[in-house]
Amino acid sequence: MPIDTGARRISSRSIGITAAALCLASLALFWPGIAMYDTVAQYTQVLSRVYDDWHPPAMVRLWVLLAPLGGGAKPMLVLQLATYWLGLGLIAAALARTGRGRSAVAILAVGLLPPFLGWQGVVLKDAQLTGALLAALGIVGWYRLAGRPVSRAALIPVTLLLAYAVLVRANAVFIVVPLVVALAPRPAGLVAKTVTGLIAVVAVLGIAPIINHQVLGAQRSGVESTQALFDLAGIAARVPDGDAIGLTPAEAATVIARRCAKPFFWDPLGDDAHCGTTMARLRALPTATLYVTLASAALHHPIAYATHRFAHLNATDRWLVPFHWPSAAPPTASEPNTLGLADPNAAARAWEGLTAAVVETPLGWPIAWIVVAITALATCLSRRRDATRDFVTALLVSALALEASFAVLSIASDLRYHLWSMIATAVAVVLLADRPPPLRTLSVGAAALAIVICGGLAARVMLPLPPQSYVGMLG
Repeated sequence: MPIDTGARRISSRSIGITAAALCLASLALFWPGIAMYDTVAQYTQVLSRVYDDWHPPAMVRLWVLLAPLGGGAKPMLVLQLATYWLGLGLIAAALARTGRGRSAVAILAVGLLPPFLGWQGVVLKDAQLTGALLAALGIVGWYRLAGRPVSRAALIPVTLLLAYAVLVRANAVFIVVPLVVALAPRPAGLVAKTVTGLIAVVAVLGIAPIINHQVLGAQRSGVESTQALFDLAGIAARVPDGDAIGLTPAEAATVIARRCAKPFFWDPLGDDAHCGTTMARLRALPTATLYVTLASAALHHPIAYATHRFAHLNATDRWLVPFHWPSAAPPTASEPNTLGLADPNAAARAWEGLTAAVVETPLGWPIAWIVVAITALATCLSRRRDATRDFVTALLVSALALEASFAVLSIASDLRYHLWSMIATAVAVVLLADRPPPLRTLSVGAAALAIVICGGLAARVMLPLPPQSYVGMLG
């Protein structure tokens, strides 16, 4: 394996110490943690011991266990920052151990990128997911990047971290299953791995609700109906009046008149002051009936369905959207509350202000990271198979699988939903930097990235600014 010139002096021990110092500095920066609306809702459940499945019951249950260690969001902030830097630190230390000192430093620098670290200071399921995934990958990378199998003892925390990741976000199955299948030595072939992955995704989607409701004791909130409601309204807004499957002519007319179907997010459909009452009849249907209705609507109006999904995909990937497209930057203050969830300090507000500026650049556009991930995967697959290639392939497959899932399963455009894909891609690029990529692959990838960036910049120049408040986006 190539060794960085002049980098032999950087030891895995010094990298570990640096990662620990960065963790402590991050805790000091964001203490006592930034609370969003979801954070307040989850902490309310922590205090009341009454759980529902709108927010991940696994996170609330864990928060209850950790609450004696500190009030408010503090225990969860420690957990998500500790796992975040543990994972990055282990990957960096593994690189330093094999002589790639500069790459090790670059991995730690990835952790300092404002869009990544900024969101990790907000106590949310997305930050919990990122931390758990990075910690699991860090443990695996410590072994696999050195060409060694993961020890049986190490598999225990890896399994627990990945199980938590699956339960802490409903769409994490599209990350974890591809990741595990790609890293596993068996099955070996692409077709076999794909079939295994599809079966595993279906199995996890079936098991997760049982765990949430019967094991973790979460009440049903109706969250499972949101995707169908979003898609049915999106179809209804794009077909002739009265011809929408699932909605009555009056409901479809109201969806159009009130502009209930917004590519940005589903929220107007759940707000009674906007369109919630219009969708009340559908929301009362059994979940299975609702999704059968959606399937029928999509089959009868495939162009309307595809147009609706593409409009949302463009919104969540932040490509042809206006400047200051909302929900990109983390908040600079906690959601007002009476539960003791405090505001961050001045340093945290300054960091999040920097993050708000950076996310307006292509560094905050998921579509740009998707192009980089595809290019990196093509580069990776052109290499001779080794430990680095296998590890990087798993990272990129998980990142792209998550992004692909948004084409069908997504109802909101928050940047935080894409954090894993962006971080995994950044780490993969650093890992692949030990040798130059094929010139043709690099040229095609650079051209595609240039087209995406130019298109995105043109849209931001020409399109009017969107409302800069949640109420404004609701309409």
